[in-house]
Amino acid sequence: MKLFGRIELIDLALYSDNMLVMSDFHIGYEEALNKQGIFVPRFQFREIMKRLEGVFSKLKGRKIESIVILGDLKHEFGTISDQEWRHTLQLLDYFSTKAKEVILIKGNHDTILGPIANKRNVKVVVHHANGKVLCLHGDKLPSKEQLKNVSTIIIGHEHPAISIKDGARAELFKCFLAGKWKGKDLIVVPSFNLVAEGTDIMKEKKLSPFLKGDIGKFRAIVAADKMYDFGMLRNL
Repeated sequence: MKLFGRIELIDLALYSDNMLVMSDFHIGYEEALNKQGIFVPRFQFREIMKRLEGVFSKLKGRKIESIVILGDLKHEFGTISDQEWRHTLQLLDYFSTKAKEVILIKGNHDTILGPIANKRNVKVVVHHANGKVLCLHGDKLPSKEQLKNVSTIIIGHEHPAISIKDGARAELFKCFLAGKWKGKDLIVVPSFNLVAEGTDIMKEKKLSPFLKGDIGKFRAIVAADKMYDFGMLRNL
């Protein structure tokens, strides 16, 4: 499925101009939950790799110059857990076989990302521009300078999801949001955290300053066995 005529949605990823964009892996999430006394099996990394294989199989034959992660690659704020060290390095090694360059945008959870990035000589930046596309984490608004010559903004941070009802039962699904922000195209990418679906944008408080106010005209595109366009939020 394509957005704005040129940006392709592929499962939980986005492809545009030889750039593959993903967001919010939150590697180490299960270990963080275990430390809080919430015991969940540590399955996420295995499932992430399986899902990534699906993304890259659909991209077969396409040129990928860069892979951009829109922040929150790891989960812990003030430390690097054993699980984060092990799985984050494995993930960066995997990405390096798929693209010429891996770019990590610093998210609000990435206070201690430098030591991991340095081990693989990966750039950590606040934003990344690719032509007229600006990639940000989404927890802060860009400056006027960053917005120069930009027509499309891509963010993460929000972990958007929508609940879909079937009779009395409601189920939450990860989704992309697509709309306008100050005259520019805005795409919100769902999280690649496979332990939790995300924030129900129809019911819960929005996290990103990009989504303050009325977002009724934003489209919701669910990423499931295929992409499902549910149309404008105000009609759901």
